Amino acid sequence: MPFQYNEYYNEQTGLTVGIKKQLFCEQTPYQLVEVFETDTWGNLMTIDGMVMLSEKDEFVYHEMMAHVALFSHPNPKKVLIIGGGDGGTAREVLRHPSVEHVDMVEIDEAVVRASKLHMPEVGDFDNPKLHVLYENGLTFVDGPENEYDVIIIDGSDPVGPAVDLFKKDFYEKCHRCLKADGVLVSQTESPFVESYHESMQSVFKACDELYPVTKMFLTFIPLYPTGMWSMLFASKGIDPLSKEVTSRIEAKIGTFADKLKYYNKDVHTGAFALPNFVKHIIQK
Repeated sequence: MPFQYNEYYNEQTGLTVGIKKQLFCEQTPYQLVEVFETDTWGNLMTIDGMVMLSEKDEFVYHEMMAHVALFSHPNPKKVLIIGGGDGGTAREVLRHPSVEHVDMVEIDEAVVRASKLHMPEVGDFDNPKLHVLYENGLTFVDGPENEYDVIIIDGSDPVGPAVDLFKKDFYEKCHRCLKADGVLVSQTESPFVESYHESMQSVFKACDELYPVTKMFLTFIPLYPTGMWSMLFASKGIDPLSKEVTSRIEAKIGTFADKLKYYNKDVHTGAFALPNFVKHIIQK
């Protein structure tokens, strides 16, 4: 029987999606992973009652998480993804011909399994360049040093096992893992949801102290709380708005531009234009 999925982000305010049936449900040692067939958005994955992705809008998040970082770096060869068990961010990273090796560190095998079963078009798990490691990303970054060109932190909201992905100690370890010209991108929640502001401020303050270049950029994802979503860009040198970067996009995007539904050079540049109320959040 059809029913509704509701995710509330402030009291009784939130998102409603019509559900045809539940396809997957597993309580793991870390979280509750569910997949639903919806009446509008294709299949929908949630974790602990929060939307992770749907088949029909996942391209927005995954293209922006991957391509802003990968085009900003002059020659990305080795990439680390923390989280991202649905495989979408890795799929977009692997479109770049320069990429030779991707480590995707996902704490929960059930997320990968659910995606493979019920969202098979999202991931590119058979790609030989992709190495899926079922480990805790928080401790994985204790080991590598000066190893990765790009790190993408594709975690869930700052609750449960993902809460420490918003703390300075984690970003210090990521800084050590990056090479001298390294780039880091992370999702940093919705500026419209006040309960996220503290975590956003914590991340940007930490990265301002660690990286010469730190910027916020925005994208718009219909099924995420309020639709407006923020992301962190941090690098050891490269400015994502430099002529060098925009020229690189123009020169290289043609190899897979027909595969992209959201990202392009104009979106790359425009995403860094912040409304005043958003600037105020991270300038506090």
